[in-house]
Amino acid sequence: MTVLYILIPVAIVLVIVAILVFNWAVNSGQYDDLDSPAHSILFDEEDPAHLKAQQQAEQPQSKDDQQPADEQEPRA
Repeated sequence: MTVLYILIPVAIVLVIVAILVFNWAVNSGQYDDLDSPAHSILFDEEDPAHLKAQQQAEQPQSKDDQQPADEQEPRA
């Protein structure tokens, strides 16, 4: 019975530590991008097509790449 007086506070401290570690991981951006690491193993980094696709994904679209105004809105 006296063991419970030790185990209950230890368990509470472990739960608090786990919550703090989880909050740190979320706030530091550990869960921001879950797909890229999984997809990166599928592609060869030396592949020119892959490098070109990466560069295009990182660059913002220019105004020339956008559709003309009349094609953007659907007509009723």
